[in-house]
Amino acid sequence: MSDAARLAGFPGRGRVLFSATLVRGHIAKFHIPYLKWFKEQGWETWVAARNDYPDGVCEIPYCDRFVNVDFARSPFSKQTFVAYGQLCELFSRERFDLVHAHTPVGGVLTRLAARDARRTGTRVVYTAHGFHFYDGAPLANWLLWYPVERLMSHFTDVLVTINREDHERAERFARCRVEYVPGVGVDLSRFAAAKPRGPKRSELGIGDDNFAILSVGDLIPRKNQRAIVEALPLLPGAVRLVVCGEGSERESLLEQARELGVSDRISLLGFRDDMAGIMAACDCLVFPSVHEGLPVSVMEAMASGLPVVASSIRGVDPDLLVDRENGLLLSEATPEAIASAVSELMGDPSLGPRLAEGALSSVRRFELGAAIRETALVYARVAS
Repeated sequence: MSDAARLAGFPGRGRVLFSATLVRGHIAKFHIPYLKWFKEQGWETWVAARNDYPDGVCEIPYCDRFVNVDFARSPFSKQTFVAYGQLCELFSRERFDLVHAHTPVGGVLTRLAARDARRTGTRVVYTAHGFHFYDGAPLANWLLWYPVERLMSHFTDVLVTINREDHERAERFARCRVEYVPGVGVDLSRFAAAKPRGPKRSELGIGDDNFAILSVGDLIPRKNQRAIVEALPLLPGAVRLVVCGEGSERESLLEQARELGVSDRISLLGFRDDMAGIMAACDCLVFPSVHEGLPVSVMEAMASGLPVVASSIRGVDPDLLVDRENGLLLSEATPEAIASAVSELMGDPSLGPRLAEGALSSVRRFELGAAIRETALVYARVAS
């Protein structure tokens, strides 16, 4: 561990617990580099989350102990009470020097369960990956989540925000220290390295004459992939859609594609571990999400040199993209707006490379190593 963290009060070898609702859907996506960092400092690493691997096999790199917690995404599920009991039992049995909680439901339950542990020296950090209450959010989101997060701040040592809007709002309501760290970071070298385009396109069934739109994210209403499917009939037949992700909307997206007569133009690939190669093989990323914290898939596309068409939402505008400087922003992510932006990219051969060049320059500040260093400083400050 760095001298700064040691002087701040943490032991040279401590115990850290990462908690989140899902293993595959969150821990494995975002936090393996942070578990690795702790292991390199000599810490004992724990993870508390729900095992969402289809085959049930859960092997988390750099994790010494995994505790399966029956989290549900909805706070109204009966599993919420089960998960809370499991966490309380964990904290009564084990002592941690540091707890870093993630995801809304997982974060609330972990902080509640760790209340007594905080009184005996455990430090609790919560990262908000995008508050459910944001400018333009439904009133129901505000009525539920704003008072919850305000209350939870009393049981938190440091609240980490990853975009400017959330940071400014948290500083007004939180009753704990608030820090800004711009995301979990992206391994730029993994995505920027040159990769052969042809073989991956062939593997994905993308022809030389096709224009391949890529969509990355959970197949859930918030990600709004339906708008891309509805845009396909408005675009030339050579346009293909490649979707990476899993979720409850999978079958309805396939049914929608059948109804629109574009089933042969869509590939649903599920979860993929070869995103760098897929991004190199596609021609643009379309990201029509309704709300986000700071979307990693957009940053990965930027690092890949892949032009991005995205909703003008918190965490994207202006945190990542400036319209026509390093991406194309949509004031409303409608099928018509998506089709218009994609048509512009197809019709102007110089536009995509120009946007990609701007994106490559601006994404450097989100490099993984920098994010880890900034987060390590947060750990040091919370210990003091």
